[in-house]
Amino acid sequence: QVQLVESGGGLVQAGGSLRLSCAASGRTFSRYTMGWFRQAPGKEREFVAAIVSTGSKAYYVDFVKGRFTISRDNAKNTVYLQMNTLKPEDTAVYYCAAGPTNRGVFETEYDYWGQGTQVTVSS
Repeated sequence: QVQLVESGGGLVQAGGSLRLSCAASGRTFSRYTMGWFRQAPGKEREFVAAIVSTGSKAYYVDFVKGRFTISRDNAKNTVYLQMNTLKPEDTAVYYCAAGPTNRGVFETEYDYWGQGTQVTVSS
């Protein structure tokens, strides 16, 4: 069992930055691919980024490439999402997830989800 708790969300002006963190409980964190998804009001949840268990490979959706960076610290059981050059369209609830997968682009690849953290970007 893995429990995930996100933090770091908030209100930021367009062009600003935020770093989200997701702390995981349990001793198996380093075995899982970790992902970030987001859900904007009235829209379906969508993939943002994923990083494999070793941290050696990361995947991003096209609209965040060059702006967002996913990283992890297995010693701290934490995954991060550094978000730069934020845009109003990045406003959403951001969720982290853990799953026994080698890629992690689809929600169905994940077994565990956090409660989410709100990110609001003002124009």
